[in-house]
Amino acid sequence: MSISWLTVETPLPSGPLRFAVTETGVAAVSFEGEPVGWPTGAPRCTDGRRAGAVTARVADYFAGRSRGLALPVDWRFTSGPHRTVLQALHAHVPYGETITYGGLAARSGVFDDLNDTGGLAARTVGQMMHANPLALLVPCHRVVAADGLGGFFGGPLGLETKRWLLTLEGVLPPTLDWTGPS
Repeated sequence: MSISWLTVETPLPSGPLRFAVTETGVAAVSFEGEPVGWPTGAPRCTDGRRAGAVTARVADYFAGRSRGLALPVDWRFTSGPHRTVLQALHAHVPYGETITYGGLAARSGVFDDLNDTGGLAARTVGQMMHANPLALLVPCHRVVAADGLGGFFGGPLGLETKRWLLTLEGVLPPTLDWTGPS
């Protein structure tokens, strides 16, 4: 099954998103650079129907006209416990809601010892979110720390992007410099 890519402009602080698309759906999304698992040399998407669907749904989401992307997901770059955790997030944490890393660990059913005092399950979920090849579609921005926002694809730009997405979805109140839809 062939993979092609397209870049979609967004109002995010991180800039445009790159989408890897297949006949099945979206296989990867990246906020920066090459998505996780991106095949070297993948061609640009020339299928107008696929590109149009992705572009239109992304535009509607960022304009506040829809509460999700409603795009089919191709799970090819996930497997095992990582896929199980991502599918639990995708199925159970809707627009405008958040879950803690530990809460997602419990919800996924992947971890045997959720009472570990070192928070190993929560930290493992954090690592899984960092390696999420389907960012935005599988909304890792909705996974937060028990005591704050947690991380998001590393560094200040990542946190600014996470804050922007959570503000768009109504989880956080807009700040004076909010640039999203009103």
